[in-house]
Amino acid sequence: MTRLVPFAKVVQEDYETALRSFRLEFSRAGAWTGIALVLLGSGLDHAAYPEWEVPFAAARITVSLFIFGILRLMRTAVGRQNIQWLTFSWLLLPQIMISWMIGLTEGASSIYYSGLTLAIYSSGIVLAFGLWQNIVFGAVSYLMYFLACARHPESFGFHGPFGVNSLFIVMSATVSAVFTVYNERARKVLFQLKAEVAKKNVELELTNSNLAEIKGQMLQQEKMAAIGTLASGLMHEVNNPVNFCLMAIELAAEQPVAKADPLISECLVDAKGGMQRVQHIVSDLKTLAYRKNGTDLLSTYFLFERALGSALRLANHELRHVKVTRNLPADTLVRGDEAAIIGVLINLFSNAVMAMLKAGKEPCEVDITAQWVMVDHSQRLRVTVRDNGPGIEPANLPRVFEPFFTTRDVGQGLGLGLSISYRVIERHGGVLTAESAVGEWTKMIFDLPRAEVERR
Repeated sequence: MTRLVPFAKVVQEDYETALRSFRLEFSRAGAWTGIALVLLGSGLDHAAYPEWEVPFAAARITVSLFIFGILRLMRTAVGRQNIQWLTFSWLLLPQIMISWMIGLTEGASSIYYSGLTLAIYSSGIVLAFGLWQNIVFGAVSYLMYFLACARHPESFGFHGPFGVNSLFIVMSATVSAVFTVYNERARKVLFQLKAEVAKKNVELELTNSNLAEIKGQMLQQEKMAAIGTLASGLMHEVNNPVNFCLMAIELAAEQPVAKADPLISECLVDAKGGMQRVQHIVSDLKTLAYRKNGTDLLSTYFLFERALGSALRLANHELRHVKVTRNLPADTLVRGDEAAIIGVLINLFSNAVMAMLKAGKEPCEVDITAQWVMVDHSQRLRVTVRDNGPGIEPANLPRVFEPFFTTRDVGQGLGLGLSISYRVIERHGGVLTAESAVGEWTKMIFDLPRAEVERR
């Protein structure tokens, strides 16, 4: 059998609030039922004691009106805070009326004593009474019965109806008290189970979110691995013919004909630049694909300027109609995973271009700046990528780094790029943040740790 852990303070407070609401609901339902039973008892008066029918009817109406008044009081803030004592009060009103009727009729022989036991059972079985309230209610009910029977000495003895009825009332009060204890315990267990289920649901949602993010990262890693394999093959297959072409271009450039004709010379220079660009692209692809693992992440150094150059070359097709400006310090040596940072930059450029093109911005501009700042007593290179796109709506700004959140059209992206980029920067000890002015610009800001290189 699983042992339930004790309630935490916050869960206990929630339980008290829920129990108060439960008691209020059941007390209201019980009060309306009590009014109905009190008024329906007029039929019993007519059948058993017709001579008392009129005063008993008046008493029943009076008690019903008092119960109705307590019902109205339950709607107030004070009433909701004191629901147990209001319930105790309206339950006591029929007991007083019944005891009065017993005293006026036959004492212990009166059939009305059964109404007392009915109310006692209700207090413990139906209504959410506390143990001590139930004990007090049972004791007060019996005391009123005792006083009512005392008016009829002829029936006031342990042998006979008084003794039997007294035992029934005491047994009813005992059973009601026992039910109160176990009902309260069952309610606590049920509430605890509901709280635990709610907690597990929250944890499950968080786990599902983490799994979705991990799945996205794994897909990204698989793509990078595929790019790495492709880049390795390209390096091997492309380098040889590219080198032959470069050698041929250099030989051709040395020929008198080429030197004498400016157009041929210019074409050879352009061809040489194209071949070198092919080499750079393959090299950049390989750098992008081969990412460091967690243990090696901050043990390697790289020039951010070089990573930025690689990212710009790889994103050149998307940036062909964009004016790109750079403002970097002379020293950009940082620690971390160069390939991962290239991936982050490409993603930021891609998002900026798509946003600017979608909004029809002319001219499209991307400005990359970096400067050294002090963060927690250590220097970090703070990088800002700013575009002049349409900006991000304030409602969406806090969500841009959530996995699978995207404002693009269906099929235009999974919404994982910024989420993965956020985790990459987080692994480098920084935070990727977004700032925006709707209709004017968007900034993506992150920082990288400075590389402390030993100087001899």
